[in-house]
Amino acid sequence: MLSAREAIQLEHPGHGPGFTANEIQELLSLLQYPSPCQNSGSRGSNQEVYPTDERKRKRMELNRESARRSRWRRKMHLEGLTQQLNRLKIENRELQKRLGSIINQSHALWRENDYLMSESMALKARLSGLRHLLVAMNAMQQAQ
Repeated sequence: MLSAREAIQLEHPGHGPGFTANEIQELLSLLQYPSPCQNSGSRGSNQEVYPTDERKRKRMELNRESARRSRWRRKMHLEGLTQQLNRLKIENRELQKRLGSIINQSHALWRENDYLMSESMALKARLSGLRHLLVAMNAMQQAQ
């Protein structure tokens, strides 16, 4: 049978608080009770009732403690979720700001691109006009 110290070491660390040393002792004592004596033939004797009442009382105490630990774990889980929600809200706001900034930069670049495209078209038209003028001047020089 496990000692109280060995039983404490079996506690699973990821599930919140485990059993206290006293609780483990109580559990072990429940397992160590001898079965009720029925030598006298009377089924209602104190030898039979006491261990059953004691077991019931200890079981109720352990159930209360288990419920307390369960409430504590649920509370810790809820607090963790609340903290995660707050972190995600902050991250979402930061991402929305970054997205807004990138969209503004994109619009500025589109406007600059439109301006450069129209300037390029104007310069191409001017260059075409200068080429036509140069061809006409060359034709006049050759005619002379």
